[in-house]
Amino acid sequence: MHENLHSCALCFRVLRRHGYHVSTDIFESFKDSNGNFTTSLAADVEGMLSLYEASHLALDGESTLDKAREFASFHLKNMLGKMDMRSAMRVSRALELPSHHRMQRLEARWNIEMYDKQNKANQLLHKLATLDFNLVQKVHQRDLQDASRWWRQVGLANKLSFARDRLMESFFWTVGMISEPQFSKCRVGLTKVVKLITVLDDIYDVYGSADELELLINAVDKWDVNAVNDLPDYMKLFFFALYNTVNDMAYDTLKEQDQVIISQLKKVWADLCKAFLREAEWRYKKEIPRFDEYLDHGWTSSSGVVFLTHTYFLTTQNITHEAIKALNDGHGLLRSPSTVFRLANDLSSSKWADLCKAFLREAEWRYKKEIPRFDEYLDHGWTSSSGVVLLTHAYFLTTQNITHEDIKALNDGHGLLRSPSTVFRLANDLSSSKDDVGRGETAKAVLCYMHETGASDEVACAYIGKLIDQNWKMINKENTYNSALFGKCFIQTAQNLAA
Repeated sequence: MHENLHSCALCFRVLRRHGYHVSTDIFESFKDSNGNFTTSLAADVEGMLSLYEASHLALDGESTLDKAREFASFHLKNMLGKMDMRSAMRVSRALELPSHHRMQRLEARWNIEMYDKQNKANQLLHKLATLDFNLVQKVHQRDLQDASRWWRQVGLANKLSFARDRLMESFFWTVGMISEPQFSKCRVGLTKVVKLITVLDDIYDVYGSADELELLINAVDKWDVNAVNDLPDYMKLFFFALYNTVNDMAYDTLKEQDQVIISQLKKVWADLCKAFLREAEWRYKKEIPRFDEYLDHGWTSSSGVVFLTHTYFLTTQNITHEAIKALNDGHGLLRSPSTVFRLANDLSSSKWADLCKAFLREAEWRYKKEIPRFDEYLDHGWTSSSGVVLLTHAYFLTTQNITHEDIKALNDGHGLLRSPSTVFRLANDLSSSKDDVGRGETAKAVLCYMHETGASDEVACAYIGKLIDQNWKMINKENTYNSALFGKCFIQTAQNLAA
């Protein structure tokens, strides 16, 4: 294996992907006396592609994999015009976005079609993959029916005309996050979470006044139906939809696992509301926050923490106190995916109450037309990304054995919440920054960094890309060293949030 680059890189990638700490020394035999990869490897397209894919499972400080990525990407780009069509398609797709940064289930159909084009394709394997795809798709279709029934019953689409009514888009995203057929309950639950986040985002971005947003944060913080008396009618409808949906999820967990999780769920929503408010403030004031402020904020406002927290509770069979503590502490498996999620979106264009507060903060920025400091924006953005809300719900929707350790980790804002949420936020900023500036947005990672440092748009985007890569390394570390805390299913969901 040490003489075959493709086999070596593939084994490394598979083992790292499944949480095994494989040393990068495995690649030493492919280096010259100066410690560089030998140029003779460049002619091996399959080997170079495998090396490039493996390099994206790097941990912080692994210079060998950093060199491998630079070496492989340089030679793959140079060889593109000399490859056969099938190889060129695979290489171009990998250079655009590596496999590790993609939602794996959403790649199934493309992989099946590409495999069928191989000269020596195993037809039995191809039929098995096709059968699996069709059977799982049937399960997903039933899940969509359940989610659609809930959305019609809630009635937000009819009553709140300003809110986006895109259920299919929300459901399709949750399929990418957690596709395994046994997690139907989680997919339906997370679709509810995504739809509520979307409506909340529209309230903060489009409809709500600054005073109304403060009232909503107060209601979510108190988690008390009596608080709705101070809300305008449209907010009353939303609050009751949120209150009833989240309480139902908490009740199911109490009934099935004898664990009380409502405090974790309401906290992530409160954090998200606060993050949204901070960004609204930047927008209203036309302020551009400091880049570090933006980044510290953005992993929360990306919604990734909300999503991953819910995912943990929806997928975990044995919920632990350690995991809950890690989630509460903003574990890297929350922060890094949420940060990537936030930053990547910028390039291309408890936690419920926290989410409301995050939305309100962004609304204040918007109203006052302020641009926050980058560090302020980033510290706020991982909450307002919605990642914390999503992940918190995901934990309770997927975990069969909820533990006090897990709950404490969730409450403490474990890195498994923070890192994915930060990625979630930054990726979102990258994808939408130019369009958002045109609509009057002032608080986006790219704009904050440009305003603070005087850098060009191109330099700012490159810097955001490096931050995304750093957070991916943190996510890889959580997968390798902390899988015992939350379990593989939740960690995979956190990775998918960042993808």
